[in-house]
Amino acid sequence: MNARVAATILLGITLALASVAGAGAADTPEHLIKFASLAPEGSSWMKQMRALDEAVRDSTGGAVGFKLYAGGVQGDEPDVLRKMRFGQLHAAGFTGNGLGEILPDVRILELPFFYRGKDEIDFVLDEFTDEYDRAFRERGYVLLGWTEVGYVYFFSNVPIRDLTDLHGIKVWTWQGDPLAAALFDALAVTPVPLSVPEVMTALQTGMIDAVYASPMAAVSLQWFTRVEYMNTQPITNSMGAVLLSKRVWDQLDGNEQRVLLSLSRDHLRRLTMRTRADNRKSIEEMEKAGIELLAPPDSAALARYREIGASVREQLAGELYAADLLAKIRQALERRRGEDQ
Repeated sequence: MNARVAATILLGITLALASVAGAGAADTPEHLIKFASLAPEGSSWMKQMRALDEAVRDSTGGAVGFKLYAGGVQGDEPDVLRKMRFGQLHAAGFTGNGLGEILPDVRILELPFFYRGKDEIDFVLDEFTDEYDRAFRERGYVLLGWTEVGYVYFFSNVPIRDLTDLHGIKVWTWQGDPLAAALFDALAVTPVPLSVPEVMTALQTGMIDAVYASPMAAVSLQWFTRVEYMNTQPITNSMGAVLLSKRVWDQLDGNEQRVLLSLSRDHLRRLTMRTRADNRKSIEEMEKAGIELLAPPDSAALARYREIGASVREQLAGELYAADLLAKIRQALERRRGEDQ
């Protein structure tokens, strides 16, 4: 091989390597947001997050994008929060329980037997999102958008037709959740606190007789395969949200911030609508699988449910969440209910 041929080959290799390196650099955003979720890969959650990632990259010319970690590979919500505080992760999807670790006032959105329909939940979010966002920013996070786990119901191996049926049965509760603890105390139930990964084994072994979850969660976690009944009275509506570290937010320029926030809220609203549809479909799937759907409570029983909800609500006001914020949300709801009459 003569020197000219060798030089030509070397030049070709150099240009090819430069091209590969350039392509790799172009695919990596200047601001890569590391996002974690408990939602499994292939779920509506992760599909919508991938669509959001694509939209953000397109709208910022590739300057901003997400790296997505699905299925709890970064740990449970306390692990994810810790990693966000250390800068190992930048954003995450949280349930109300995780959000409450940062801002306990969020738990007002999940009060049991308080909201009378999805329209009331949407109304409160529209009215109070800016206030919640300011509070999150004071704690070092930006609220990119709300999501929804959905209505939460009791699923059990013995029929729970009214509140007295809860007495004497072993009911799972999410370990460390103060709202669930207060509700079960009011219901005179002795709960069995466990982390989410422990629940399936507890159902299999008879350690617990009942769980509470959204229909979609009961299906995706396969809990429905270990129960026989679903009480059709919602206990509460379980909320979620995507939070971004304010340190990362502050590194974006004004246009990037506007694009990210606008697209996030649009896509996460779509996710909420998809989740509501998925929950309805999950109930149908469970019924086909043989789960018995128990009749909803009559008006007298429903009034009793709401009395217990009011007791829990007042007990936690000023202890778990701000009493003045609860009062403002109640007033807004009462005003809206009056206008609807």
